[in-house]
Amino acid sequence: MDTEHYFVTCAKGVEPVLADELRGIGAGDIKPGRGGVRFSGDLALLYKANLWLRTAIRVLRPILEATVTSPDELYDAVRTLDWSRYMTPDHTLAVDSNVRDSGITHSKYAALRVKDAICDQFVDRVGRRPSVNVDEPMVGLNLHIYRDQAVLSLESSGESLHKRGYRPILTKAPLNESLAAALILMTGWKPETPFIDPLCGSGVLPIEAAWMALRRPPGLTRKRFGFQGWMDYDVQLWTALRDEARRGMGRTLPAPVLGSDLRGDAVAFAIDNARAAGIGRLLRFDKRDVRDFRPPEGPPGVILCNPPYGERIGEEKDLVPLYKLLGEVFAERCAGWTAFVFTGNPTLADAIGLRPAAQIPLFNGKIACRLLRFEPE
Repeated sequence: MDTEHYFVTCAKGVEPVLADELRGIGAGDIKPGRGGVRFSGDLALLYKANLWLRTAIRVLRPILEATVTSPDELYDAVRTLDWSRYMTPDHTLAVDSNVRDSGITHSKYAALRVKDAICDQFVDRVGRRPSVNVDEPMVGLNLHIYRDQAVLSLESSGESLHKRGYRPILTKAPLNESLAAALILMTGWKPETPFIDPLCGSGVLPIEAAWMALRRPPGLTRKRFGFQGWMDYDVQLWTALRDEARRGMGRTLPAPVLGSDLRGDAVAFAIDNARAAGIGRLLRFDKRDVRDFRPPEGPPGVILCNPPYGERIGEEKDLVPLYKLLGEVFAERCAGWTAFVFTGNPTLADAIGLRPAAQIPLFNGKIACRLLRFEPE
């Protein structure tokens, strides 16, 4: 199979973890950048990337790179491609676009010019044009323009890869699944040791941890990927890769994965989401106040939580006791365990009252955050 170059996007700060994931599936030419990682591989590797990458958002296949300073130059550049290689007039298409620091100022207009260039080429050649389907195109395109450098890519993932399908109802201030997976991988947790989230909310951290422990790929039950609408889609290859992944999955967790939360509605969501993720019988979620938290007997493992940050006025003051309590619980009851707190509020982080052994800068959406590591004696 021919080798192609790809670019996979992720949250800022997650690039080194994503690069490690790519090494794990056999990618070549891995080059971490800002907000993503470049890599190369054949069609099978593209399918594996969509199936297996836990920290990724989208896997893109660049097909055009050009310097453009106006919408007309963009139109002309897109017309230079032979679009019959990628679609027919019977295909539907959609263009997603992101424009920054460029002579082209409107993302939607840039996307429109790309669509016009493709459709005009088909009209000129065969008298018919593809139609647009914004919701579920057969061929999705991603346009990224930064400082007049345009990259147009085929979008192989379809819907964002963080949407695993197990979390239909989002509780307040959710942590998305790809970032949750990145946090777990950054802790260095080994699945043969316990994993606990004492502020579990909708259960995303324990669910992602359990999927890792079971070697279950996050894309296994996804209904559709973008590449399934491409002209070179190889259904036999995709089916074989998916079946191989299914055969390699574990059935039991090697160590306990637990979650608890003070809010009964959050615990109910977590239980429902674990069932939807196919692991309801393997996880345990309890209604429990942090002040009553105790890690289980036996060998120590990892504690990871994502407490609220207090983004609204007045909330920060109300949350200080929670963070202070976390510090006390870690210090008094969690000797031997490694504890991690992910927060976007430095004042609240200080309220924990323990000196972190490490701090990893990350972003949750646009919020600058840190993953703090504590090693209670």
